[in-house]
Amino acid sequence: MIIIGERINSSRKRIAEAITARDADFIRNEAIAQVNAGAHYIDVNAGSFFGEEAGHLTWLIDAVQGITDQPLCIDSPDPKVIESVLLLVRSVPMINSISLEPHRLEGILPLVAEHKAKVIGLCQTAESMAETAEDKVKMAGRLVERVTASGIALDDLYIDPLVYPLATNTDSAMATLEAIESIMQQFPGVHTTCGLTNISYGLPNRRLVNRTFLVAAIARGLDSAIIDPTDKMLYGALKATLMIVGKDDFCMEYITAFREGRLE
Repeated sequence: MIIIGERINSSRKRIAEAITARDADFIRNEAIAQVNAGAHYIDVNAGSFFGEEAGHLTWLIDAVQGITDQPLCIDSPDPKVIESVLLLVRSVPMINSISLEPHRLEGILPLVAEHKAKVIGLCQTAESMAETAEDKVKMAGRLVERVTASGIALDDLYIDPLVYPLATNTDSAMATLEAIESIMQQFPGVHTTCGLTNISYGLPNRRLVNRTFLVAAIARGLDSAIIDPTDKMLYGALKATLMIVGKDDFCMEYITAFREGRLE
């Protein structure tokens, strides 16, 4: 299960303040906390700074790489911003993200191929974002076609079927779960991921909703998630579910996480 740590995102007020103040120690502490909690990739996002994103993202990358060698997930929809920072990245990165929008496909896919990066593909076009399970699977198929036609291995593609807040779309969770299962069955070798916390937006006790959905999604085949790994109850639910569905040989990952004090 690939964990992408979501905490260094400029949509969070405290992160935006640290970026503006060039508070490298705060950013580095956020990165290390996520690495220590089990993150495989550290997402870095400066998208809230319109017109200044590239400069701020460059600073974020330097700050995080100053404290850890963990791979980065470069988070921007702008091909030019992504291109401007890729040469700074020391380890093979993940790019977040492409969609079926022509400017993102045409601008980002060549960068993915050139740098042999991993890439997240969103189930959306210029006209719509997939809502039904059927639409999610159809768009996933189109992403698979475009990505593999560009010479990128299916193993490097992480499809995000897009989950929407239950508070405004009560069918979103089930549509996404059904799509995850179908995508993993129809396109062997591809990965699925999701921005988990979208599911609980606008609801009380969001963490309960998040971890309940994560358990259900892993049971359907989800093999990556964009989450806060420092949430011990969420991380514990993840490890327990992987064990239950047979993806933790002899329960060793669960036992190790328990001994290291990562579970709650």
